[in-house]
Amino acid sequence: MKISVRALTVVAAVVFAATTVAGQKVNPKANVKAVGFPPPYWAYPANAPDYAAPPDDGVPRTVPNSNVKLTLTTIREVTTPPDWHQEDHPAMPPVVGNAPKSQVWACGYCHLPVGWGKPENANVANLPEAYFMQQVADYKSGKRRSSIPDIVPHSGMLEAVTNTSDAEIHKAWEYFSKNKLTTQRYKVTEAAMVPKSKVQGGWVLYPIVGPGAGTEPIGKRIIEMPVDPGLVTLRDWRQTFVTYVPPGSLKRGEELVTTGGNGRTQKCTICHGEDLRGIGPFPPIAGRSAIYTFRQLYDFKSGTRAGDWSPLMKDVVAKLTLDDMIAITAYTSSQMP
Repeated sequence: MKISVRALTVVAAVVFAATTVAGQKVNPKANVKAVGFPPPYWAYPANAPDYAAPPDDGVPRTVPNSNVKLTLTTIREVTTPPDWHQEDHPAMPPVVGNAPKSQVWACGYCHLPVGWGKPENANVANLPEAYFMQQVADYKSGKRRSSIPDIVPHSGMLEAVTNTSDAEIHKAWEYFSKNKLTTQRYKVTEAAMVPKSKVQGGWVLYPIVGPGAGTEPIGKRIIEMPVDPGLVTLRDWRQTFVTYVPPGSLKRGEELVTTGGNGRTQKCTICHGEDLRGIGPFPPIAGRSAIYTFRQLYDFKSGTRAGDWSPLMKDVVAKLTLDDMIAITAYTSSQMP
């Protein structure tokens, strides 16, 4: 009997480990059954396996309101992020703006020199010190992982922090803590029909242009895309995004966030503040990318985000459905950061 159970367990593990979502392998440690639905592709967008970035033609690029000109090769150097608007931030420490090769990725490359990030990663600007340091420690220890672990925004984070000292991480926090986001980068729009989209580089959904373009029903999805995909690809942090959500999401999200939805969850405002801009060591969640926040709720519920502070979210996510997560993140993203 023991042998049979063990054999069945091994078979189940192998099958589960091979599970994919839109070509992406689901983390074998993710409890998809507990969540109730697999990780949606639109929340974990990834470049197609055969995607190749356009070759550098040697022509310098620039962005609006910047005198800086850079080639694509320079823009794509992950240890030195393109700094289009130096007036927007203090001088970057090496860990943020000129990382050693051992770090692999500079913090400012993915999260941008101002720390505001994009839909594929976190806004790390103006985070509480204790929270910032704990999250990096959780990545290093293996306690914080993604339900889809092989996409570059996640694997790149692991590469960046593995050989980075606590002192360097604290330097990064000191720097990013000075860069508060005061504008709304995400325009949340309820819509029954949305532009057809696909990932076309940068782990971000872009509207399809040319063959295949058009609109389609949004269904149970969040479709978040840049207003100007070209400038976002150049990593211009002054660009904005439109976040399409199903009709009724904002009203339902407000109810869940501010009241708990008659026992469906706990009020987000208890820990994150009435304005959702954080209290003490608890981080702000207002005005962030909706799909980024959605991933965090999913990862908490699947068990792959299991850091030292994660038990605080256990009861919050326990009863949440797909519709609930969409509504909550639509509402939090719509609020002023």
